[in-house]
Amino acid sequence: MSEVSRLIGVFFEPGKTFADVAERPRWFVPLLISILFSVGYLYAFSSHIGWDSYIHRAMDNNPNIQRLSADQQQQAFNRAEQIAGVGSTVSVIVALPLAIVLWGGIALGIVKGLLGVPIRFKQVFAALCYAGIVRTIYAVLSTIVMFLTKDPENFDVQNGFFSNPGAMMDPQTSSKFLYVIASSLDVFTIWVILLAALGIKAAGGKRLSYGGALFAVALPGVVWVLIRASLTAAGIMST
Repeated sequence: MSEVSRLIGVFFEPGKTFADVAERPRWFVPLLISILFSVGYLYAFSSHIGWDSYIHRAMDNNPNIQRLSADQQQQAFNRAEQIAGVGSTVSVIVALPLAIVLWGGIALGIVKGLLGVPIRFKQVFAALCYAGIVRTIYAVLSTIVMFLTKDPENFDVQNGFFSNPGAMMDPQTSSKFLYVIASSLDVFTIWVILLAALGIKAAGGKRLSYGGALFAVALPGVVWVLIRASLTAAGIMST
């Protein structure tokens, strides 16, 4: 399959597409597209709305910041404002590939170590990169909502399209633990996981069931969400 056929096939012929990805595990193009769409979304937010309201909300939801004096809070806000735009872009460019590497490494360990199915890291990494393409839809839809919203100051860059139950919860009054869990039950995240499992199943062949592949892909995410929810509830992390 050509690269264009693969990118389209992720949405319309995922079985055929991920079988081709497993046989020829290219990954650069889907990873680049995911990064570009994420950076574009952040740029649109920075230029259309700005980071002030986001930083204020983040500080209001951080117990450690609330313990500071007014002057210290203002200093913290000024520092965050200076680095927010560039910092968020750099974090996407650097953190997204690293997150996929870490996720793929853990999934590979589960498939090879626990399930005893010989697959290659490159196959897993490519499957995760192609599965992540569906997040570009979220970026596009969130950008549209951003420009159509009547109250830009209340636009949440982390939840722009209301694709999870956390969008209907108030992060300041709701349980921090439940808020993180609800925000993690995202339609696009679940879609990515289901597609990634399909890709790993294709790499494993008949020796690997789809349930086993899904377990390998989903387990790291579930563990991370529980850790993050616990740390947020304890006031160590902010929402």
